[in-house]
Amino acid sequence: MKHTWSTPGPDASAGSETTSVREFLRTETAGAVVLVLGGLAALVWANVAPEGYEYFWHTPLSVRVGPHGITLTSRAWINSGLMTLFFFVVGLESRREFDMGELRERKRLVLPFAAAVGAMALSVLGYLAVTRGTTAVHGWGVAMSTDTALALGILGTISSRMPPRLRIFVLTIAVVDDFFSIGVIAVAYSTSVSWTALAAGVLALAVLLGLRGLGVRRGAVYLGLACVAWVAFLRSGVDPVVVGLLMGMLTYAYPAGRSDLSRATELFRDFRQQPTPEMERSVRLGIASVISPNDRLQRLFHPWASFVIVPLFALANAGVSIDAHQLALASTSPITWGILLGYGLGKPAGVLLASFLVIRLSRGRMRTLVGWVALGAGGGLAAVGFTVSLLLATLAFHGRQLAEAKIGILCTIPCSFVLSWAVTWVVSLLPRPRRMKYLIGRAETIIDLQVPVDPARDHIKGSGDALVTVVVYGDYECPHCVEAESVIRRLMTDSDDLRDVWRHLPLTDVHPHAQLAAQAAEIAGAAGCFWEMHDLLLSRRGALRTGDLPRYAARLGIDAADFSRALRGREGVARVAEDVASADLSGVVGTPTFFINGRRFYGVHTPAALSTAVRAAADRAVVKRAASGLAGGR
Repeated sequence: MKHTWSTPGPDASAGSETTSVREFLRTETAGAVVLVLGGLAALVWANVAPEGYEYFWHTPLSVRVGPHGITLTSRAWINSGLMTLFFFVVGLESRREFDMGELRERKRLVLPFAAAVGAMALSVLGYLAVTRGTTAVHGWGVAMSTDTALALGILGTISSRMPPRLRIFVLTIAVVDDFFSIGVIAVAYSTSVSWTALAAGVLALAVLLGLRGLGVRRGAVYLGLACVAWVAFLRSGVDPVVVGLLMGMLTYAYPAGRSDLSRATELFRDFRQQPTPEMERSVRLGIASVISPNDRLQRLFHPWASFVIVPLFALANAGVSIDAHQLALASTSPITWGILLGYGLGKPAGVLLASFLVIRLSRGRMRTLVGWVALGAGGGLAAVGFTVSLLLATLAFHGRQLAEAKIGILCTIPCSFVLSWAVTWVVSLLPRPRRMKYLIGRAETIIDLQVPVDPARDHIKGSGDALVTVVVYGDYECPHCVEAESVIRRLMTDSDDLRDVWRHLPLTDVHPHAQLAAQAAEIAGAAGCFWEMHDLLLSRRGALRTGDLPRYAARLGIDAADFSRALRGREGVARVAEDVASADLSGVVGTPTFFINGRRFYGVHTPAALSTAVRAAADRAVVKRAASGLAGGR
């Protein structure tokens, strides 16, 4: 059996992940480097010119409108202002996972949610165990939150050895941590609360929620209400970063609809006939409305959050004077050791223990997204604190205690890296079959393909017992379909564990000859020459008029006259319509669209991306077959 896909590793990113998730991870991985550089710059600045560092970040800055205004230090503007935008981006990504990703089946949220809560609980208990009886005990919130950027950045260094679902698991843990941490900030570390201002902020959010329910789509309205809520929360004494997270979670994510795409096509045609400024604006707004607000906002703000806001936060908060005296104090400080114990031991233990309890209490109905070894690596990744931990530390401590807390938080970065790498190194020593068993979880794959592959009616190329089935919805005039099909053929050449299924989706609004070409393929299929005609049509996508098709049929030994009569008689139309109907049921609106073992592939159709997705699907299929064999043997 051939099985020689050329990929970076057995378990790299699968196509089952959404495009936004992969882009999010890539940006965070790169952003983690910038974040560390910001932290290092803060350390250098604080040690070279400590007075200048503190003076700069305590400089008051004001924003005033007439007699009213807000005055905060430059550090506070970053911590309460710019960090609101950071949490907005976190909320956007979380909402997209809930609407379109791995967590759209809500029961899949239970286990990572429990793992996050368990990790936070044991981490806080570890901190309290060390600081019990000291004045530092009130800083327990510092040991709670996993840093999203650093956790995903460290994951990027080991991703070739880990299953793709681990990314979703770690991201969920980080988001749940952020939710709880913001709640802790609001309840435990806020100053005296002004209930009138807090009520005004809640009212602004309630109005915003009502407008969303009424279908109002004006971004300026939501921005205005969000600003009102932010100011109200700030005046109330509750940290306003909660507004950003809530706004992100309220922003819908959804795939483009066929009717919206058709409308955008019509607008572009109108612009082609009348290229006026007014028509250009209509086209721009029409195309923008096809993409969900979540996607648009995430693409706009995520680079700013990763490459500007978070590094600025690190620069403003990570600075601590480190000398022999300070290190000596930190080495005996209950704050430093409490943070290290909480993160280094509490987080991994909490992830594993909570996952175990959920599985046992559910009697196996809840299953892990990844294997137990990957869960251990996820616990190691969760053991890194920075952004929110520093934010909490600045609220809980001052002076020497704050410096000791910062040193503890900074030490979690190498600890998390070592823990994660140790797990991946140990598992890499195992034989491949056993390694797959321990890395890949038992949770069933979400099936997006609503009409299963039917050998009696579908056009299938490849072995019936192949591990991986790739269903392609395509259009013979689509240039991207030609490229994608060549990639599939290349993968099939590398392995006989893959079979290709073609389904028609002629986009007649942009490809006027695609419907006729699909009929031609079906007529040829009735004569036993579907795949031969299929290849011809893709290679001649620029010549698919009525007069061209009979010539292609004649090349395949089909009588041209009979073929022409079949075309005029609309043979094959019903069969093409069945494929189009199945595409509608599965939410397919464009070509090419891939389903790999029933799961929709979102991403670029490059050989590397598709090969990685196919290999990950094959690994899951191997583990599933092995588990089924063991169950059958009992």
